[in-house]
Formats: sequence, structure tokens, C-alpha cells
Amino acid sequence: MPPEAIVAIPVRHYGRWVGAVAVCALLAWLAWSFVNSDIHWDVVGEYLTYDRITEGAAKTLWITVLSMAIGLVLGLLLAVMRLSDNAVLSNVAWGYIWFFRGTPVLVQLVLWYNLSFIFDTMNFGFYKDETNDIITPFVAALLGLGLNEAAYMAEIARAGILSVDPGQTEAAHALGMNGAKTTRRIVLPQAMRVIIPPSGNEFINMLKTSSLVSVVHYEELFWAADIVGSRNTRVMELFVVATVWYLLLTTIFSVGQYYLERHYAKGSGRTQPPTPLQRLRAQLTSFRTKSQVGGTTV
Repeated sequence: MPPEAIVAIPVRHYGRWVGAVAVCALLAWLAWSFVNSDIHWDVVGEYLTYDRITEGAAKTLWITVLSMAIGLVLGLLLAVMRLSDNAVLSNVAWGYIWFFRGTPVLVQLVLWYNLSFIFDTMNFGFYKDETNDIITPFVAALLGLGLNEAAYMAEIARAGILSVDPGQTEAAHALGMNGAKTTRRIVLPQAMRVIIPPSGNEFINMLKTSSLVSVVHYEELFWAADIVGSRNTRVMELFVVATVWYLLLTTIFSVGQYYLERHYAKGSGRTQPPTPLQRLRAQLTSFRTKSQVGGTTV
């Protein structure tokens, strides 16, 4: 006589349902509070595409991309210097990282913008001019963000380089590759799997940190929203506009980061996570299968 089938009764997690209801209630209360607040939402919609706001968003994106490019290139160089057997190069890289990670970005921006208090003129040999004419708000913002980012990217790149098996370098040297070629063609491509995720987070963080450059009078998104809001006395509405733009930009680049991580994860031996479309398709298929099974059972 065959044994009776075991009837499995799932454990009921009432706490999860209580927590979910509490969270939904809190979100509903926040949404209701904002909708019924004194914010004029028609003004928010009107200024979302206002010329000065869109120009500020474009300048925010431009200064972020350029600063990240400086941070990435200089950070990779500093990481290689930090790992060098040359004591001078290693200590110089360590000192750079120590200084720029140990001081706030806001302070660095102000220092660059007021560099003329230290140097009246700047002489590069082939070019000489007054410091105020060289260190414009754009240049001060670029130096403040880019040089600061290089210190963080150096540590991220160093961690990525150290994650590569030393046997890879030994094998490359056995094939006759020199140090520079080994780093460029063997080490860095493999290190990118470790470097890309935190680098994407750094880019998104810099996109938000770029609002600090308003202190040096560079007219990015936050500065533009502040100026427009102070003129039409709709300060909160314009700050909401700036918030929407920041959320839009960070969302776009978050999606880009996701696909970039998938690209560099190829060949790593790990199963790549599904894309948002694949995840949605799987959920719809699962829901359709459960509905069919439920219909058959009934």
C-alpha cells in the first residue's frame, strides 16, 4: 500500500503582511500630503522644460561627464603608481589620495575658485595670463570635481587590479609581454569587472554632487532652479523641478550601468542577471502559468 501523500502547509508570515500594509499606508500618506500641499504642481509642469532649467541640466551632465573622465584616467594612473615598486611614485600617489579624500569637495571648489589669492598670474612657459582669467567658474568646477574623484577612483582601480590573479601577469611575462602591455591587455580588462560597479555608483554620486559647484557660480541645474525660483517666488516648485531632473538623469545612467556590468561580466563563469525586460517577461509568464494551473484545479 503506497504511503499517503504529505500535505505541506506553508508557514503563514503575518508579520510580513502587517509590515507591507504599514509601508503602503505610509507611502499613501506621503503622496497625499504632497498632492494636497501648497505646492503649485502646474508651475512644476510648466518649468520642467523651461529653457534655463534644461540648459542647467545639460551643463550638469557636461561637467559630470568631463569630471568623471578626468577622475577615471587620473585614478587609473594613481592606482598603477600606488602599486609601483618605486617608493617615490607610490608615496606621491598615497599623498594625493590622502589629501583629496581627507578634505571636503566644497572646500576644494572654493580653494580652486580663489586661487588668485595665492597666484596673481599663472605662467606655463608657453602661456601666461592672470589667474582669474584662467580659473573660470567652469574650470574651478572641473578641477574641484575631477581631481577629487581621481582619489576615489584610484582606490577603486587599485582594488580591481589586486583582484586579478597574479598568475595572469606571470603568464603574460612568460609570453614576452612587458609590464605596460600586460597591464593594458591582460590586467585591466579583467579588473574592469570589479571596477565598473563602484565606478557607476561614483558617476551617479558625482551627478548629484555637481550641485555644489553653484558655490563657484557655475550655472548648473541647482543654480538655475535657485535663480528662477527666487525671481518668480516659486522657490519650492523650482526645487521640485530640479529634483525631477536629477531623478531622471540618475535613472538613465543607472540603466546604462546595469547593461555595462552585464557586458563586462561575460566569461566570468557567473550567470548574468536578467535584464528588466527579461524579468518582466518571466513574471508575466509565471503569472499566466499560475492562472492556468488554478483554473485547471478548480
